Amino acid sequence: MPNPSAPEPRSFWPRWDENRLFTVLVAIFLVYASVWLLTAIKNNAKQFEAIGKAPEEKRTIMIDGTGKVSATPTIARIQVGVLTEGETDIAAAQKQNTEKMNALVAALKAMGIAQADLQTTNYSIYPRYDYTNGKSILVGYTVSQNVNVKVRDLTKVSAVFQKAGELGANQVSGPDFTIDDPESLRAEARDKAISNATAKAADIAKALGVRIVRVVSFNESVGGGFPTPEFALKGDMGGAAPQIETGSLDVSANVSVTYEIK
Repeated sequence: MPNPSAPEPRSFWPRWDENRLFTVLVAIFLVYASVWLLTAIKNNAKQFEAIGKAPEEKRTIMIDGTGKVSATPTIARIQVGVLTEGETDIAAAQKQNTEKMNALVAALKAMGIAQADLQTTNYSIYPRYDYTNGKSILVGYTVSQNVNVKVRDLTKVSAVFQKAGELGANQVSGPDFTIDDPESLRAEARDKAISNATAKAADIAKALGVRIVRVVSFNESVGGGFPTPEFALKGDMGGAAPQIETGSLDVSANVSVTYEIK
């Protein structure tokens, strides 16, 4: 007959109802372990499925687009200069050159050219020699000075050329026409090129029975040409003001867009 006062035999398993904290911790551990095990099995299954299969390549099409805008030039750049060949007195040659250039600059300002639109681009002095009988003999100095003139009122371009000739400028080049904000033209040309490429892509996708997904890559090149002025001399050549046609300024853009299709 069993002894009621004897201790019960100890079981291998804990008494879950007496140690609730331990029970909760074990349950949490089992949940996390189950999730980890299922995730590992799923990942391994995907890896096994991928063995022997080539990666799926994205299908793409590349479309070229062009855009062009034209504008009337708003600025003319003219370079005027004075070259003076003096004798061996450098100071005298400089003085003669400076007097002519100062008179020309003053006249340009009187025509409404702002100080900020006049920029000296070159001032040089170099000797001249006479090489005879194997000897080099100094015969004088040449002084050269050039100023870049930005003309914002294009109706004055002809007058600038005429005034330069009247005041002794013997180095004249230009005009080169441009606009105040060439970047705005470039941006507009780019937008037109992109719109052109987008429209082409839509038409091609429809013809092929595919769908445009997204843009994969984009390249662009923007170029422009300055108009070549046309000169028409009025009257005789002596001091005549040339008639100059400004023409138009064209800026073009080319883009290459690669699209993913499905």
